[in-house]
Amino acid sequence: MDFKPSEKGQDYLKRVKAFMKEEIFPIEARYYDDMAALENRWVELPVIAELKAKAREQGLWNMFLPEEEYGCGLLNSDYALIAEETGRSFIAPEIFNCNAPDTGNMEVLIKYGSDAQKAQWLDKLLAGEVRSAFCMTEPGVASSDATNMAATAIVENDEVVLNGRKWWSTGIGHPKCEVLIFMGLTDPDAPKHRQHSMVLVPKDTPGVKVERMLPVFGAYDEPYGHGEVSFENVRLPASAIIAGPGRGFEIAQGRLGPGRVHHCMRAIGAAERTLELMIKRAVSREAFGKPLAKLGGNPDIIANARMAIEQARLLTLKCAWLLDTQGVMGALSEVSMIKAVIPQMLQTIVDNAIQIHGGAGVSDDDFPLTQLFAYARVLRLADGPDEVHRGMVAKLELKKYAGK
Repeated sequence: MDFKPSEKGQDYLKRVKAFMKEEIFPIEARYYDDMAALENRWVELPVIAELKAKAREQGLWNMFLPEEEYGCGLLNSDYALIAEETGRSFIAPEIFNCNAPDTGNMEVLIKYGSDAQKAQWLDKLLAGEVRSAFCMTEPGVASSDATNMAATAIVENDEVVLNGRKWWSTGIGHPKCEVLIFMGLTDPDAPKHRQHSMVLVPKDTPGVKVERMLPVFGAYDEPYGHGEVSFENVRLPASAIIAGPGRGFEIAQGRLGPGRVHHCMRAIGAAERTLELMIKRAVSREAFGKPLAKLGGNPDIIANARMAIEQARLLTLKCAWLLDTQGVMGALSEVSMIKAVIPQMLQTIVDNAIQIHGGAGVSDDDFPLTQLFAYARVLRLADGPDEVHRGMVAKLELKKYAGK
């Protein structure tokens, strides 16, 4: 395994770090203060639009896409280190047009979309002119098993008709969100993984209704948000089905490999920022005549955090390297491993950082730890719960011994 970034990757990483230091970190506090002062927070502040324009001018745009036709031509292992850097800020991924779920939705269109679908939506997403959402999880069933899906996408002559209710549709509150990818049951009599379809749905299509925005630990994550969305007799041309009926699971699997590397490397960046906050607090505060950094078990906590981050990074880089060299099928176990390991690592480090910060750790006025904790905890459910990923790792491991 070779984890050394390419020369191109090193150049992009250097420029992203400089942009973060010079443009993003200095405006973070003002950005959150300005958002908090708004009565309506479902807006894009001018500073974000300005930074997007700067990032695009510098070529720091769509870096997650390995195809030079659409992105920067970086390897997954190159972009992994960039994703780690952008994970140090909650607002950075959008500024570089590298934020979920738009990244995964663009990958779907590039790999599976028709020419007409690309012409209608891909160019706008690549340009950052519109945003998107992904509608898969449902409130009425255990969505950890996607075959439970109750929402339907029924083909009727030259139309597809959508019915059902989705929730945790991330990004649907953004003022520029204009297109959704809906996954629904098309043929219950087909083989289990050929029953579902994915459909491109303009958000303003009759029958689509955002019922409510869902709070996470009391916060709505404006301006992106997570919505509960109803689809009532939503009629679209059959050409809106991505890659054709019955290919929903195939598309879902193709979408998740690189996307999980992005998620996990951003989480590692968040862990690095958390550890930095923890150490600064621990060396600047005293209790019982000692700096917190030398009190009780805190040296172990700091050491364990550093070791956990290093282990997590190596595992995720291995996964990215496998995706580059062997594709998704060659990285199945590692894709599941990182999704189970990294969010738990981040949650543990944030929890310890909160403890070292004391009362200040549970308030979001001075430190971002509550936001980081919510992010880590949610990530243990997003793209499938920990148990599903551990189950996949066990299944693949046991398969090695079948018949022995």
